[in-house]
Amino acid sequence: MRNTITGKLSTAAAGGVLLALALTGCSGGSTAGSDAESSPSGSAGSGSGEMQEIVVGVLSIAPSSAMQYGIDEGIFEKHGLDIELQPGTGGAAMLPAVSTGDIQFAVGNPLSVMVAKDKGLDMKIVSGYSNSLAEGNDINGVVTRADSGITSFGDLEGKTTTVNAINTQGDLTIMEAAALDGADPEKIKFNELPFPDMEAQLEMGNTDAIWLPEPFLSRALANPDYALVGYPNQEAVPGMPTMVTFTSGRYADENPDTVKAFKEAVTETLTQAQANVDDVRATLPAFMGMDAAVAEKLNMEEFDGELRSDQLDDMGALMLKYEFVAKEPDVDAMTVQ
Repeated sequence: MRNTITGKLSTAAAGGVLLALALTGCSGGSTAGSDAESSPSGSAGSGSGEMQEIVVGVLSIAPSSAMQYGIDEGIFEKHGLDIELQPGTGGAAMLPAVSTGDIQFAVGNPLSVMVAKDKGLDMKIVSGYSNSLAEGNDINGVVTRADSGITSFGDLEGKTTTVNAINTQGDLTIMEAAALDGADPEKIKFNELPFPDMEAQLEMGNTDAIWLPEPFLSRALANPDYALVGYPNQEAVPGMPTMVTFTSGRYADENPDTVKAFKEAVTETLTQAQANVDDVRATLPAFMGMDAAVAEKLNMEEFDGELRSDQLDDMGALMLKYEFVAKEPDVDAMTVQ
C-alpha cells in the first residue's frame, strides 16, 4: 500500500469523494440550489425561446477561463443556456453537489469522476474539455528547490511531494513516472495543500517537491531558487485529459435536451477557444485576478470537446494498478452518448 501523510488511500478516496463539502460562492447571479432545479425534460434547444438556467461548477485554474470565454462570446446563449459559473478549489468537492443536483454540471478532472463512480456515485461524463500536451512544455509539472538534489522522478522515492488532493491525477502520474524511472512509488510520501500555498511550504523546507498546474507552474519556475523535475503526465499518459465536463446520471436521464445543448455548446466553445487561445488568455485577469503580463505568456492546455477515451482507458488501468479503484473503470459506459 502506498505511503501518504494524510492517511490510507481507501480513506482518502472515500472522504474526498463522498464526504467533501459542496462548492460555495458564485460568479454572479443566484447561488446554486433550488433556483436551478432540474426540469423533467429540459427546455434548452427546444425552440421555445426560453433560456435554461444552469449552474456549472469550475475550478479556480486557468483552463476554466474557456467557460467564461464561451459565455462572453454568446455561445451558450445561442444554445439556449443561461450559465452561472460557481468556482471551487477541488474536483472532489463538486461531485456531491452534482450528485444532489445543487449544481447541474461541472468541469473537473476525470479521475475524480471515475473514482466517484467506483464508490457508487452515479456520474456521467458529458464531453471532453482540456488535455495535457504530449510533448514540449506541459501544463503541469513537479517543482523542487534547485539545491535539493532531486533531478528526476526516481529521486522522489523516500521524499515528500505535495499535491492539491490525494488520490487524483497528481499522485497517480507521479507514482507511475517514478516507477518508470526505476523507483518504488510506494515509498513516495504525499501530502495535500491548495496550490497557492505550495511555494511557501517548499521554500520553508516542509516538502521536497510540489505538483503545480498553470498558472502556478510558470510563476514557480520564474524563481531561480526552484527547478523543474519533469512533467509526469508525459511520462504516464502522454496527452492525458486533464478535465472533462460531467453531470449526474439522474440529471442526464431527466434532462436529455439540456445535456445535449450543453455538450454542443461546450464543444463549440472549446473549438473556438483552441483557435483563439490569445482571446482566452485575455479573460484571465478578470477571471482569476491574474496579472495581464503573466496571462499573455501563460502555457495553456489543449481545448477539445471530443473525449480522449483511449487515454482515459490508460488512466483507468493505472488507477487499478495503484488501487485508486476496486475495478477498472468502463469509460464508455459512464459517458453520455
